[in-house]
Amino acid sequence: MVSYDELGARIIISFGDGSVFITESTLWGLIVAAILAVLGIWLGSGLEKIPKGKQVIAEFIVGWLYKFTDANLGKENRGYAPYIGTIFGFILLGSSLGIFGIRPITASLNVTAALAVLTFLLIQSSAIRTHGVKGRIKEMCEPYPFMFPLEVIEACTLPVSLALRLFGNILGGLIVVELWMHLMEYLSSLVCNVPFLRAVTVLPINAFFDMFEPVIQTYIFTLLTMINLYTAIKVTESHGQLAQGNRK
Repeated sequence: MVSYDELGARIIISFGDGSVFITESTLWGLIVAAILAVLGIWLGSGLEKIPKGKQVIAEFIVGWLYKFTDANLGKENRGYAPYIGTIFGFILLGSSLGIFGIRPITASLNVTAALAVLTFLLIQSSAIRTHGVKGRIKEMCEPYPFMFPLEVIEACTLPVSLALRLFGNILGGLIVVELWMHLMEYLSSLVCNVPFLRAVTVLPINAFFDMFEPVIQTYIFTLLTMINLYTAIKVTESHGQLAQGNRK
């Protein structure tokens, strides 16, 4: 049975009295970031007018990413595509580590909270840049001034929702797989000493929780990011005039 202590990421390195430490989620998060950086540099090097080899893969990924961003943010906001692509790749790879027998980094609330806070800061800074400070406040006061505190609460609950949704689904899958493996080991012990049922049933359950589930959760996180970003930066006629007046 999975104990409470096993739910959290293991401490890999500790310093001093142990109050400062590096967990496996932090370590693998850095490794995933390094892998994505190296992969991006490699795919983007040596580009030619006529694509071939790795450039075909690079152009396919970039093309899909910009289409995905255009469909949800509009072509006028495709400048956000690099950020969307970065969090998509980081979450997808970090959530799929279970394929290699590694604890997914998104099963740590610290990781998902950091991603959610980054998205929150991007949304709010983009809204202020688009509408101006006065325009942003005016937007949050519509249609009635008493809506402002409710809008503030809604804006602050977004990162909480994003973090907990991703964390809960990935951690839940991790727990389900562990419980299933223990069940298969127990059922196998009723027949012989070899846990053969673990080997027989591990592929389909891993295919779902370590391959299919990460794709779904990555798509949901990035899609909700774009939906909320578009809602924050969309310019109505009145907001556009106010923002222009503020800039003047």
